[in-house]
Amino acid sequence: MTTFSSVLIANRGEIARRVILACREAGLRSIAVYSDADADAPYVRLADDAVRLGPTPASESYLSVERVIAAAVESGAEAIHPGYGFLSERSELARAVVDAGLVFIGPTADVMDAMGRKDRARAIAERAGVPVTPQYAVAAVPDDAYPVLVKAAAGGGGKGMRIVREASALAEAVEAAGREAASAFGDDTLLVETYVEAGRHVEVQVFGDEHGNVVHLFERDCSVQRRHQKVVEEAPAFGLTDELRRTLHESSVALCREVGYTGAGTVEFLVADDGAGGQRAYFLEMNTRLQVEHPVTEEVTGVDLVQWQLAVAAGEQLPLTQDEITATGHAMEVRVYAEDPYTGFLPQAGHVAAVAWPEHARVETDLLGDAEVSTAYDPMLGKIVVTGVDRGDARRAMVAALDDTGIFGITTNVGFVRRLVASGEFAAGGIHTAWLDSPASAALLEPPSLPELAVTAAARLWATYDVVEADGVFGSVDGWRSGGEPAPLTVVMTDETGHRWTSRLGPDDLADGGELAIVDHDGVAIAWEGQVWALELPDPMRGGHQRGAATDADVVSPMPGTVLRVDVREGDAVSAGQTLGVVEAMKMELPLSAPYDGTVSLVGAAVGDQVPIKHVLFTVDPATTPASGA
Repeated sequence: MTTFSSVLIANRGEIARRVILACREAGLRSIAVYSDADADAPYVRLADDAVRLGPTPASESYLSVERVIAAAVESGAEAIHPGYGFLSERSELARAVVDAGLVFIGPTADVMDAMGRKDRARAIAERAGVPVTPQYAVAAVPDDAYPVLVKAAAGGGGKGMRIVREASALAEAVEAAGREAASAFGDDTLLVETYVEAGRHVEVQVFGDEHGNVVHLFERDCSVQRRHQKVVEEAPAFGLTDELRRTLHESSVALCREVGYTGAGTVEFLVADDGAGGQRAYFLEMNTRLQVEHPVTEEVTGVDLVQWQLAVAAGEQLPLTQDEITATGHAMEVRVYAEDPYTGFLPQAGHVAAVAWPEHARVETDLLGDAEVSTAYDPMLGKIVVTGVDRGDARRAMVAALDDTGIFGITTNVGFVRRLVASGEFAAGGIHTAWLDSPASAALLEPPSLPELAVTAAARLWATYDVVEADGVFGSVDGWRSGGEPAPLTVVMTDETGHRWTSRLGPDDLADGGELAIVDHDGVAIAWEGQVWALELPDPMRGGHQRGAATDADVVSPMPGTVLRVDVREGDAVSAGQTLGVVEAMKMELPLSAPYDGTVSLVGAAVGDQVPIKHVLFTVDPATTPASGA
């Protein structure tokens, strides 16, 4: 048995906090690591010790194996927990940890190598009897096989992946996927498999120890995704036949036995109708780490998966046998992202002024209040987890939890996810992995209208805030008058579009303090069903809107980022739709186009500049006659 008394957590944010708390419960010393951007993060203060990794860029901090090992040696750590993301599935870290005489809290490097490549993982799955999709040689795809999926053997995250629906498009898709795979992973090896239409993503939580014991902890449904990024997860998966559920569990355990798996892992499947009234499952891949969505499994099984990780890494046997593991009720998790769902899910950044997380839910986060959010790392801010006696009960609990959530200062997906979970499509369980990226979700991706109830609530909050406490009636702004009933208080506010809202409040219309909002003399920012709305008191001296806003002529940065290109100069004539420049953030490149024919009167940034969201990059004055060209 291997013993250790201190653990370095090679990660950041909410997962670092989760592991630090687990170490504390297990009586282990916890050591955090941080980049310059995270020096003041709450998880750093929570740990028993902390070591600086390096500058803000992940490549110079969280993605550097050498720096992580150096931090472990410097701090006297005896084990390393990789969390998820960053280096968590990189076999070079696992090898470096062992070579340094430390304990890696995860599977062996050889197992990570075997399961980290889709081609090797598929071969192992076939040997273990795991159901797989039909596969074809790149140069020999039958005409009746389409649609097919071309995907990189070496990577994930949607990179090097193309759906091909007809033979004439195959060559171009293979070339593009291979080029993207080579760039992202240094390996252009591709697989071609049958593409499963309208499939659900179902995954099985597995666990193995060094004594040959392997168990499953039932399954999760993670079908609500956009661009291969999970948004909502739940356990157990709903609507599966007993036969299929048994196949998923047994084949996942068989796969782990085949490869000699130790620690926490997840076997992922696509589940689809078989065309004959039944269901079929197809192996996707195995994740050789703890998953972001592990809390829903913990909630229904009562098992602490991080404690199991620590115990297994120390050489202990699994705490429970398969027969002793049960699942009760239903759990649901949503991921809260700093992103704008109504502008293509663009990542957001900025200053978080205040946060209100729901009291009656499990919240996994390191965003606890006033903080800066940058685009240097993944935009996930936290996770909200609820439970219920069944799926419907859990769904209602999640809607209530999102109603009690407010994040002020930056744009998030909370309001969107609340609408999604409350929707009839989600309630019916009809959402598959491609649904959010299809026209079927168009209504949900339309920006919501400001509800009048939210305006009234904001007016009540401002009126309450603005009441002057005094001993006499003449000192209170409450509408009192000597000759009759109190006059109604009229509150006029403008929303972000400049629309004026008028609310007339009586003396009993003061707020009770239960609303989620930030209030000052200038106005109110109110969270309503998860969506944050800003309402201002018009300033007659400034034309009715206090904070300056971009005009129609202005082309602004849709997200905080770096200016990659500036394609025009002041004085240039441009045509509607012409690219003016490009901004990059979170590895996304966004071209910025002229809104109409006209002349560039302002270039507000240079190549290499870091710009905040809504920074005016270009101004185009409209042409009186159509432009003939740039």
